[in-house]
Amino acid sequence: MEAYTADRSIRGKLRRRYTRLAFRKPLSLSLDRPMLTFSFDDVPATAALAGARVLEEAGLRGTFYICAGLEDGEGPMGRYGSSEDARRLVAAGHEVACHTFSHLDCGQADLSAIAADVDRNGVALAERGAADPVSFAYPYGDVSFAAKRALGGRFKTLRTVQAGLVTDGSDANQLPAVGIEGDEGEARALHWMEQAVRRKAWLILYTHDVAETPSAWGCNPGALERLARQAREAFEVVTMAQGAAKAGL
Repeated sequence: MEAYTADRSIRGKLRRRYTRLAFRKPLSLSLDRPMLTFSFDDVPATAALAGARVLEEAGLRGTFYICAGLEDGEGPMGRYGSSEDARRLVAAGHEVACHTFSHLDCGQADLSAIAADVDRNGVALAERGAADPVSFAYPYGDVSFAAKRALGGRFKTLRTVQAGLVTDGSDANQLPAVGIEGDEGEARALHWMEQAVRRKAWLILYTHDVAETPSAWGCNPGALERLARQAREAFEVVTMAQGAAKAGL
């Protein structure tokens, strides 16, 4: 299976930029201590196993954005997690969140297709023991006016892959996040952690696979362990649902 990439044309870039102005849901956020969330997109098996284990050993829990339609399949990040992996994540106290059923590109699909794919994923996640999801991440980080309109009233938070911090007034329908991916992933995460501490902001980190030799979209367990240790000391570590609750959503 070849890796798909979202629309990187000028038109696509402009669409992502201008969606920031529409269907906004501003957060009211005032923190005494900075917050941090560890999240995993697509949930390859290594994330559901090694990634979850790293967090659990540090006494932390994360948010796992699952596409049930990918389960047990092979992808550019290795094998995807199984329905049993999802059930174990729920039982261990992690948040199982929505990432569409088929990993649909919400930047280019129409409203009815987005709603149907999300509905299907919600049913599948419920069958795996997950609560009705309140957190969503746009596959490929790609967002459109139709997606924000369709999903903004359904989920408490909608997350992208555009780097940044969540602060007072941030749009809960298009939240930024920082990727722990590639050779510079750990250093990038540490840089944003410093900024979040300084500004008492909410930092959302995301990755995909967690393996000794990760894909270009993943990280290795050692990097995740070091980030988890530092996060535990400097931040209140929350799931996306917990963070949304603290923001009054």
